[in-house]
Amino acid sequence: MAVRKIVHIDEEKCNGCGLCVPACAEGAIQIIDGKARLISDIYCDGLGACLGECPRGAITIIEREAEEFDEEAVKEHLSRSKPETMAHAHHGFSCPGSRMMDLKHGENVKAATKAFSGGDISISIRSQLGNWPVQLMLVPVDAPYFDGADLLVTADCVPFAYPNYHLELLKGKSVVIGCPKLDDGNYYVAKLAEIFKRNRIKSVTVAHMEVPCCYGLVKIVEEALNLSGKDIPLNLVEIRIKGDLKN
Repeated sequence: MAVRKIVHIDEEKCNGCGLCVPACAEGAIQIIDGKARLISDIYCDGLGACLGECPRGAITIIEREAEEFDEEAVKEHLSRSKPETMAHAHHGFSCPGSRMMDLKHGENVKAATKAFSGGDISISIRSQLGNWPVQLMLVPVDAPYFDGADLLVTADCVPFAYPNYHLELLKGKSVVIGCPKLDDGNYYVAKLAEIFKRNRIKSVTVAHMEVPCCYGLVKIVEEALNLSGKDIPLNLVEIRIKGDLKN
């Protein structure tokens, strides 16, 4: 082995977003146990095409003892990869539960039903969710369900507090969710700005709770819109903790 340039991934900084995966044409990086990892030294050419894709600055180029880059091994590695697995990787995912899906509700979906029991009212409605995944950390910035969409940016707590969320807020929209208090706001600004830049978003609705920390989501979206340079109509919806709309 010789000392050469090679990718180094700081696991403390990496949040497993997967944006680096499609940037590596050699397939040297995969998301394993929620972190980006270099799966073999021989697949990494050390040129660092993946560096600019990491919003956390977790990827650097270092010099250390490593096996030489093997172009033939890379070709064999890529040829062994299943088409479905590679398709997921090119959207930044390796977990099947994060596979991008554009959900459609056809006519074969059962109609809503109602049931009444003992004074309490139980109502079943058809889900209005039209895309998967929904977590802002996981959605691909160029997902087809963003193009020409009305986008709903939802604070994590809103669907739990607002009983009419599906029919009054989610219906007809693509959705992403996040928490401005617990998640990385700077990452969200950069991610949303890319979504706005790369897609024809018709409108953006921000649904947030009345608690002070939740206003951060509004600021995140406003900053992302400014960063994107796009003039997209912005609507704000505030939900009270008791579950009603705040006028």
